[in-house]
Amino acid sequence: MKKVGLTTRIFIGLLLGVIVGILLQDQVAIANTIQAVGDIYIRLIKMIMIPLVFSSLVLGVANVSDLAKIGRVGIKTLIIFMGTTTVAITIGLIVSSILEPGSQMNLVASQPNEGIESVSFIETIVTIVPDNFIVAVMDSNMLQIIFFALILGMGIVKSQEKGAALKDVIESVSVVIHNITSMIMELTPFGVFGLIVPVVANNGLDVLLPLSKIIVAFYIAVILQLFVTYGLLIKFGTDYSIKEFFKKIMPAQLVGFTTCSSSATLPVSLRCTQEDLKMSKDVSGFVLPLGATINMDGSALYLGITALFTAQAFGIDLTLMNQITIVLTAVLSSIGVAGIPGSGMIVLSMVLASVGLPVEAIGLIAGIDRILDMGRTLINVTGDAVTAAVIDKSEQKETQTALGTLFNFESTN
Repeated sequence: MKKVGLTTRIFIGLLLGVIVGILLQDQVAIANTIQAVGDIYIRLIKMIMIPLVFSSLVLGVANVSDLAKIGRVGIKTLIIFMGTTTVAITIGLIVSSILEPGSQMNLVASQPNEGIESVSFIETIVTIVPDNFIVAVMDSNMLQIIFFALILGMGIVKSQEKGAALKDVIESVSVVIHNITSMIMELTPFGVFGLIVPVVANNGLDVLLPLSKIIVAFYIAVILQLFVTYGLLIKFGTDYSIKEFFKKIMPAQLVGFTTCSSSATLPVSLRCTQEDLKMSKDVSGFVLPLGATINMDGSALYLGITALFTAQAFGIDLTLMNQITIVLTAVLSSIGVAGIPGSGMIVLSMVLASVGLPVEAIGLIAGIDRILDMGRTLINVTGDAVTAAVIDKSEQKETQTALGTLFNFESTN
């Protein structure tokens, strides 16, 4: 008898979770108890998250013998990340402007917005560099961990033979962690079930109806980002068909959608890109862990939708410059959003404050944040995989060009 695939089992877990959640709408306490299953799954993921990201990035850099290639891949990655993030928030603003999900709510701010204390862009850049790597690990500061991993990988490359022993140790750690990850991934359907039951039980239709317009607007924007922005990148930047790509990345999309965590989805994303889509481990091992921390297209899209929704709900007109400010603030701040559930709410307060919108609107959005969080994590995960695919194709062309030049040079001698 053929074994049921992981994707099918995740679908079954999701479907059963929705059904049980509906049945338990009058027994929320039981639904919240079931969430313990999902919480255990998330804790298992978090347990392996740092060693997985660290070893993947170090090896992703160390396996590239040419430091120039590391720089080239890094620059390409950042350009695509920033580009798709800007497009995402622009789509959010446009959709929100057309559908006006906050219109006719006629809310009044209880007090003037005095703004919130925020960290400057320069301070953010400075704090990326860890002054103590052990503290960075203990605090789960992913940006600092990623920075150290990149530096260590480059150090191994420059050390050549003398760095081989350290590389072998990290490679052994990577193999062990990936095997542990495979065991945890088998529990994904149960984790999905445990996470989705309380969401459905706590957010019945009666609760969602007043805010249904923002949910509809947000998911229209999600669809546009998926099939227009990413669809064009897949069609013109990779060798995959759009249908093939989305079919093979679907397990990662489902895990991202249900866990609302880019970091928790990273193991599945690595497996889908490396084993199913056959991408280079060097490229995917570099791009995906980096993307799980700094590529937040879904968060940017969410910020565009919710910021304009807030302005409409409180009857505040935003100028073109206000909207440009929202774009810039969202793009820069979403880079630092941790890949964990609910972190977008923190950045939303910063974006609202940047243009003088009532920060108290967060309380209004919080009730449906989990529903929105599912979509924005789906976008984040897909965006990482699409970026890896585009860069993988680009690096294949670089290799072919280099080989062609070498062949022609030898032919003339």
